[in-house]
Parts: sequence; C-alpha cells; structure tokens
Amino acid sequence: MMAHSKARATDGKVTYPPGVKEISDKISKEEMVRRLKMVVKTFMDMDQDSEEEKELYLNLALHLASDFFLKHPDKDVRLLVACCLADIFRIYAPEAPYTSPDKLKDIFMFITRQLKGLEDTKSAQFNRYFYLLENIAWVKSYNICFELEDSNEIFTQLYRTLFQVINNGHNQKVHMHMVDLMSSIICEGDTVSQELLDTVLVNLVPAHKVCAQCVCMSTTTHKATHFLIDTHIFFNQVLMLGKTSVSDLSEHVFDLILELYNIDSHLLLSVLPQLEFKLKSNDNDERLQVVKLLAKMFGAKDSELAVQNKPLWQCYLGRFNDIHVPIRLECVKFASHCLMNHPDLAKDLTEYLRVRSHDPEEAIRHDVIVSIVTAAKKDLSLVNDALLNFVKERTLDKRWRVRKEAMMGLASIYRKYSLQGEGGREASKQISWIKDKLLHIYYQNSIDDRLLVERVFAQYMVPHNLETTERMKCLYYLYATLDTNAVKALNEMWKCQNLLRNHVKDLLDLIKKPKSEASSKAVFAKVMVITRNLPDPGKAQDFVKKLAQVLDDDQRIREQLETLVSPTCSCKQAEVCVRDITKKLGSPKQPSNPFLEMVKFLLERIAPVHIDTESISALIKQVNKSIDGTADDEEEGVPTEEAIRAGLELLKVLSFTHPVSFHSAETFESLLGCLKMDDEKVAEAALQIFKNTGSKMEESFPHIKSVLLPVLQAKAKRGPPPLKQEGYTCMFPLHKSLDPANLEQLITPLTTLGHLAQLAPEQFAAPLKSLVANFIVKDLLMNDRIPGKKTTKLWVPDDEVSPETLAKIQGIKLMVRWLLGVKNNQSKSGNSTLRMLTAILHSDGDLTEQGRMGKPDMSRLRLAAACALLKLAQEPCYHEIITLEQYQLCALVINDECYQVRQCFSQKLHRGLCRLRLPLEYMAVFALCAKDPVKERRAHARQCLVKNVNIRREYLKQHAAINKLFSLLPEYVVPYTIHLLAHDPDYVKVQDIEQLKEIKEALWFVLEIIMAKNENNSHAFIRKMVENIKQTKDAQAPTDPKTNEKLYTVCDVAMHIIMSKSTTYSLESPKDPVLPSRFFTKPDKVGLFVTSSSVLKPKAANILGAVNKPLSTAGKQLQSKASRMETTSNDDSASNPGSPQRSKTRYKHVMFSSTSLYPLEMLLHNLVNPFPADQAFWSLNLH
Repeated sequence: MMAHSKARATDGKVTYPPGVKEISDKISKEEMVRRLKMVVKTFMDMDQDSEEEKELYLNLALHLASDFFLKHPDKDVRLLVACCLADIFRIYAPEAPYTSPDKLKDIFMFITRQLKGLEDTKSAQFNRYFYLLENIAWVKSYNICFELEDSNEIFTQLYRTLFQVINNGHNQKVHMHMVDLMSSIICEGDTVSQELLDTVLVNLVPAHKVCAQCVCMSTTTHKATHFLIDTHIFFNQVLMLGKTSVSDLSEHVFDLILELYNIDSHLLLSVLPQLEFKLKSNDNDERLQVVKLLAKMFGAKDSELAVQNKPLWQCYLGRFNDIHVPIRLECVKFASHCLMNHPDLAKDLTEYLRVRSHDPEEAIRHDVIVSIVTAAKKDLSLVNDALLNFVKERTLDKRWRVRKEAMMGLASIYRKYSLQGEGGREASKQISWIKDKLLHIYYQNSIDDRLLVERVFAQYMVPHNLETTERMKCLYYLYATLDTNAVKALNEMWKCQNLLRNHVKDLLDLIKKPKSEASSKAVFAKVMVITRNLPDPGKAQDFVKKLAQVLDDDQRIREQLETLVSPTCSCKQAEVCVRDITKKLGSPKQPSNPFLEMVKFLLERIAPVHIDTESISALIKQVNKSIDGTADDEEEGVPTEEAIRAGLELLKVLSFTHPVSFHSAETFESLLGCLKMDDEKVAEAALQIFKNTGSKMEESFPHIKSVLLPVLQAKAKRGPPPLKQEGYTCMFPLHKSLDPANLEQLITPLTTLGHLAQLAPEQFAAPLKSLVANFIVKDLLMNDRIPGKKTTKLWVPDDEVSPETLAKIQGIKLMVRWLLGVKNNQSKSGNSTLRMLTAILHSDGDLTEQGRMGKPDMSRLRLAAACALLKLAQEPCYHEIITLEQYQLCALVINDECYQVRQCFSQKLHRGLCRLRLPLEYMAVFALCAKDPVKERRAHARQCLVKNVNIRREYLKQHAAINKLFSLLPEYVVPYTIHLLAHDPDYVKVQDIEQLKEIKEALWFVLEIIMAKNENNSHAFIRKMVENIKQTKDAQAPTDPKTNEKLYTVCDVAMHIIMSKSTTYSLESPKDPVLPSRFFTKPDKVGLFVTSSSVLKPKAANILGAVNKPLSTAGKQLQSKASRMETTSNDDSASNPGSPQRSKTRYKHVMFSSTSLYPLEMLLHNLVNPFPADQAFWSLNLH
C-alpha cells in the first residue's frame, strides 16, 4: 500500500476533496481561504484507518508543505495550512509523508510560528489556533523531531513561543495542552540541552516572570525526570565547579533555587547540601547571596528545611557570627520571619540574637530589636523572656537610635498586651515589667531619653486621648503596680514638666516687661534654662531665641501659650492651644521645619495632657470606689488595699505638682469625706492633700474651711502625725495633754507641735520654749524609762523600734522645727540645742550613758541627731554658730558603724547639698566615704559628688553670681576637704603610714571629680589654694604645732596628687583664691612653716617621689580601720565585735593634744628612717 502511495506521489497530480478546485497563486486570497477551509474540514474528518483517502490525498499533503504555503503572506492562509499539516501528522502517524529533514524542520518551525496566534484570546480565529494546539499536543507530533539534527533548535523555539503566548486570559484547557506538549518532548528525550533548560528556567527568574500560568507551566515541566536531572547538573556546575559561562542564567542561580524550592521542596534535595559549601565561601558577596537565599527558604511559612536538613541549618546559624557586616545584618532581619513562621526554632535563635544584640555595629543591634519586637507584636507567645530581655538591655545602649527603637518597641508591646488586653491576663503578666523599665530610663542623664519616656507615657502607658474617666482609671492602676523606683521616676517626670512650665511662664512675664538691658539679660538667661530642657541644646538655643522673639511680636501666640502654662488650663484647652500654636508657626511651603519641631517638643513637655480639675475629680471618685469596695480592683490584678494605698500616694503627689487642679468644691468635699473616715491612712493622705492645696481655700471655698477646722482640731489630738497649718488652734490642748508616762500617745502630739512651731512661729514660739527646756530635754531625752532589748544587731525595722525611741526622735525634731521657725539665736537656744545634739553623738546615742538602751535605739538616735545638725546647718543664723568641732563630729557619722545610719545620713546630706541649702564645706564630708568598706556606698557617694559639682557649675553658668562664687564654686571644696582630713580622729600620728594612705585615697576621691574638667585653668587655681593653705595656720588650733603639722602634711599629699594628675597645674592661676576664715588664719609670712615652694624642693620631693603605690580609682575599698564598719545591712546580722569601739574613737577624739614640733623636712626624713629599705613608708604612690 505504501509503495503504491509513493507511486501516486511521484506522478505529481494533486487530488482535492470534492467541491474543492485547485489551490494556487492564481486565485484570490478570499477564494484560497474558502477552498482551504474545505480541505481542513476534509482532513479533520479523516482518521488513521482511512487508507484509501490517505492514498488519495497524499500529493495534497505534500503540496500543502510547499514553500508557497509555508511562506504565504496571509496569516489566515498560514493558519489553515498549519491546521491541515497538524491533521496530516495525525492521519499518517506514525510515519509522516515528509521524509526530508529540512522539510520537517521547516514544517515544525512553521507550525510553531502559527502558535503565536494563541496570545489573543479575543481573536475570531482563536478557536482554530486552539484546535492546532490541541491536535499537535494530543498526537505528540513534535516527537518526530528527535531524529533531526536541529531538534534542539525546534524544541527551544517551541518552548519560547509557548512561554511568550501564555497569559492570564487562557483557560485550563489551553494551559493543559501546552504542558502536555512540552512534557512529552522532555519525557521522550534522552537529555535536555542547556539552551532548552535556560528557556524553561528563565521564566522562574523574578525579573522575567510574565504571568502565573507561565510559572506554573514551567513548574510542571520541571517534574519530568530528565529535566530534573539536567537541572541538578546545571546547579552543580555553577555551585560546585563555578562554571558561570555554561548559561546566561548562572547569575540567577540562587533565585532559581528559591523558586524551585517553593514549587516543591523535594525537587532539589541533591542541590541543597552544596549550599553549605557556599556558606563557607571566602567571597563576601557570594556568602551574602546564599544567606539571603536560605533566609527565605528557612523562613517560609510552611518550610521544613531546618528540620529536614539540620547540618545546613546549623551552618546557616553560624553566619550570625560572620565577619562581614551585611551578612550578620541579613541574618538578624531573617530572625523575625523565622520567629513568626517557626516558633519552634526560637530556642536555636536565642543565643545568636543575644550575641548580636551586643554587636559593635549599631545597625545590627537596631535590627535585632526590630526583629524581636515585630514577632512579639504579632503574637507574644512567639518570643521567650530571654528575647524580650535583649530588647530591655538595649534601652541602655550607647547609641540613641538603638535606645529609641528598644523603648518604642517595648512601649508598643505594653500597649497591645497590657493596656488593650490582647493575649489575656497571662500575656499582661509576662510583660508587666515593661512599664517599670520604661520609667526607670527617666533616671538617664540624656535629655533625649527623658523626653522619649515622657512621650511613651503620654501615648502608650496612659494615652492622653482617652476619655477622662478611662484615663484616670488607667493611671490609677498603673501607679498601683509600679515599683518604687518607677514611682519616683514618674513623680520626677511630673516635677520636671511642672518646673519647665514655670520657666516658660517666667519667660512670658519677662517678655511683657518694658525693654531694657536688664530685662534682655534676664530673657537670655531664661532662654538658656529652657534650652537645657530640649534635645540638642546647641541648636535649640537659636530656636528658643526665635520663639522668644515670636512671642514678643505675636500677641495671639503669646496669649495661647499663657493659657497653656496657666495652672487652670484644662486638658481640652491644652489640645486646642497646641494645635493653634503649631498651625500658626507652621508653613505649608516648608515641609521640613526644625524650628517648628523644637516648638512641638517644648509644647509636648509643658502641655497638661493628663491632669486637670476634671481629672482629679475622676481620680478621687476612683479611689473612693476602691474604699467602698465597688471598684474592679481584683479584675485589674491589683489587691484592693494596694490600690487604695497607691491611689492616695498618687493624689498626694499630684497635690504637690498640680495643686490648682484640686480647687473645686466637688474635690474638696470628697477629701473632707476621706478626712472623716476611721481609716488613718486615708485620713492622713487627705490631711496632706489639704496642706498642699488649701492655701486659697479661705477666699475661694469658705464653706469648706468652716467644716474643715473642727475636723483638724480633732485629728490634731488623736489623729495621725501629719497635721496642717490650719490646725494651729488646737495647740494649747495638746500642750496640756503631754504625758511622758504614755509614750505611744506622745508621738502624734510632738509631731503636731513641731509642725505648728515651724509653720506659725509668731503664735507658738514663746509657749514652746519652756516646753522644749523642761519637757523635751529633761523629761524625755535625759531619761531612759524602758530598758532596751539586748541584741547584737545595730538596726531593726521601723515597726520594731521602741515607742520611747520614737518619742525621743520626735522630740529632737520638735526642737529643730521650733528653731527653724524662730530663725534667730537671740536667746542662745540654738547653742543649747547644738550642744545637746553633739552630746548625743559623743555618747554614741546613749545620752544618759547608763547602758540601758539597746544598740538599734542608739543607732536611731545618732542618726536623728546628725540629721538635725544638717537641718540646722541649712539655716544661715544657725550655721554661723556651729563650731568646727561640731561640724567634724557630724561629718564622722558618714563613717558610722551601722550601715543604715551611713546610708540615711548620706542621703540627707546629698539632698541638702542638691538644693543648695547646705554650705559648701558639707560637700567635703563625702571624702570620708572613701573609707567605706561597702562598694555600693562608695559608688553612691561618688555619684552624689558628681551631681553636686554639676549642679553648682550649672547654677553659676545660669546666674553668673560673682558674689556667691566662694560658696558655690566646686573647687572651693578642696580646702574644706584638706581641713576635715587633717582633723580625722584616726590621724593621730603624723607618721601613721596606713592613715596617710587613707587620706590620699580620700583626697583623690574628691579631686578626681573636681579635676575632671580643667575649665578656666582650674587645676592651677586648686594648686594655688593648696599653696595658700601652707602659708596659713589652722584656725581651729592656731597655736598647736602638731595640728598645723598634720594640716601641712595633708597639703603635701594633695599637692603631689595635683602634680601627678595634671599637666597644667603650673600655669598662672586665673584668680587668687580666698580661703575660709573660719578654717584658716590669715597668711603668716614670717612663720616657721614656709611656702609650698620649699615643700617641693629636691629633698622633700625625693622622699615623696619614693612612693610607689598607685592611686586607686574612686570608690576602691581600702584595707584600713574603716573596714571595721559594717559592710551589710544590720537588720538580720550581728555587728562586728570591733565596731562599737570604732564609733567611740571617731567621736571622742576630734580634738588633739600637742606633742612635739618638727620642721617638715626633718619630719619626712624621720618618717623614712625607722623602717628598713624594703618596707619604706613611702610605698604610697603620689605620682
């Protein structure tokens, strides 16, 4: 049959189907299309079993494959011919009627070109194009090409065409036929050429993706075994052998791996292990690409790669410690996706994130925070406590950007899970520490940190946009759950905002004054003060000056700002004022306005967005609900008693910072109700609030005062200790009812009398004089009625202190308050009181010295006497009469044997110095803390010194108070320190080696801080002061040679510290120092002891230079007699057996007797000679 067909084919005669005339170039295009459609219909109806028809139309099949049709210019003709050829391949299969390889290539390339018509799904001919695709896919016509040499070219062109035409408009059938066509070629072939591989893979490269069907089609193709093998070979060549020239897609190899992995994670099982090799490459960029790839693969939502390929996972984790910064950064960014999609991997990531949270690169530390916070905000259960602690640690980072991100991240977590309650009570409990930590940051010195805490508080912790009742409820329960330090920070925040508000108010008052040179200077000084409360004070200074000018020119803005800083401004008014001011100062033409940003910062700090009269009323109602038991305390997780206590404390604080907000009849009536309650704590808080807010009560609320006074009188007799100025009429009944036999009932009356004496001295100063002399001193302080408990403890808790001791403490306070109210020493009562206080210190707290008092009671009385001395020293009239011996005795309390006495005394001392109330010589007392054996105490003393030095320097800058220079300049603490150390009772012998070591450490304890800044050549000024001391005598004992000798020896030690630590000490002093006349006599130019120039001449210098022990850093523990002081709290431990003698020694030997007189050089010589060379006294290094 085939032979016969070939015979028919060779005769050249073409037989057409019935009704179809000859198709040639002699007919029109329209006629040709009509005849071809009939031919297509004929071939379409034929099947493979129609042998006669196959033989009949063989020549027609050959004719249709001629160049005339294959190259015909009309696309309709070409489409019909292609359909005919597709059917011919179907009918004559498995042997096509075309035997020439070139002809077969031309035919299949022709059919491929016609498939481009599939692109337009709306074309009238689309169905015929679809028929063509369906036919060749079903018959697998292209498989004939495997026998051709140019098969790769044909297949590549077919694949390219199909990937070009596929689009989102095609239905599932079109997609299926295309996939079948391509898959049949790959499955039937032995190998896949690189060109064909590239044609398929390029559609997976993100930059070349056209549509989802294209990717899907490429995806399905990849599942063919041959194709998969060749794909693996390609990746192996690129990854392992580095053959990037094998394909243009080599540079996209990582994108391809990711796409194939997303298609099916099992496709590249043999390729993934090679990525471990690439992770260890020496090429930074290559490692970075692999890290980015694996980050997406490990972090994908349903990825199980970390579990399936643990070696690769561990190798990837190692890149967290890569030397290349971008790689570490990429790993850290990946962490958030991993935490969110694979919580089970958090334990693997924790340690690596911990290390990276301390990375030297700021960007990496920043992104660690972002990753953890992002995951936590999605679901708190995704992050463990360790990860949250990393964010917590970064709130103290050295870089502001990192600190800010950490603080804002914690704030957003707190708002979501605590404030908004998402995640339930367990989640809220897990992050309950955040509120405390955020407020603790307010203790930082940076103004940026403090401003951010204020913003976080206003927006995240107690959102200012809440309705008043909700806002106060939120504040109420927040305050109840804060720790002690957080409460102090919050109180300080309100205090600072209030202070800045007053500064702005003062600026407005100064601007309204008539212009003058003095007013201009005052305005500038106030501008400088406000500037220091804003970020970047250097730039802020110009902006605040500009604001002052704007306020001077624009009355409307000035009025708005006056309303804003007014104590009566409500929260709603504040919002309106801030909006109007920023709108007036803003400019749409200037989107970036640094001046406006600074003004916003200022307005943000001074605007009362939380507290006003309405808020206080709502807060008191909330407290009353808790008292009545109708509040939701338990639901909020706060015990009712704790809520009430915190609410009352909050009201007391607000009454101090926002007193005017309490001025409403409703608020005062509520407070009156609290005052009448039987609960002493509630009544006590109400009394304190009335004291802070009732200054104008008589004018504005007379009906309230008429009800209040009888209640105050009753409370003064039987109520708690704190009383108010309004209760002075109850003075005389209290005076008559004092009974020393009933010690517990003495405490409240004594407290009352003390406050009355200080607040209303005109009415009560005279009656109290006899009370103090006869009752307080003789009956109370000079008698020990109840024997103290025998114990080795030096301190007990407050509730264990005996009533008699508490009464004696209140008696001491009453004497001091009485003197502070009188404010004069005309009756010499001040001298008598000072002698009484020093007697208590001399006797170790046991004034009667009968041995009936317990050690804890003695400690309490020593502390009370020392604090009373500090209180009197803050009043100029009493400071003048405090003798140097009394001052020195008071100073020694900072070395008391009892830890709590040392602690409380130093806190009182620090407070008085910070307020600039205590004279400068009291700052020298901190030098004695160098002997404290407890590291924390030494560190605290150093912090106190630093803060006091800074406060005084800032004050001098702001006020330029030349007349106060002597009392404020920190450098003037040096002569006081030298004098105090020269009179240390432990310094008995001039040649006492150990004591000189302690003196050196104490001097450096102060000098290190004073000399930290060499402003205006202060080192030379200090040197000059020490030299001047050598030209004077000790005013405390000017005729005692030994006393002066010790003074000069301490000067020598100080001089050598200055010389060894400064390079500018030898310059000219900017001013001639003035030494305090109370401590030093006038310069003695003809005295035995010469100037410091002789002190430092060769022989003396050589002796001092032999000292070879390094100066310890400030706060280093000294092995000296001071080590006998208690190093821990005394509440639950016995005192050191040697401690009591220590106290007596330091108190009873403040004065020294004269022994013998040595010239300085002889003294230094004798100090060295008694010792062998290897035990030289000058082991102390002053260099």
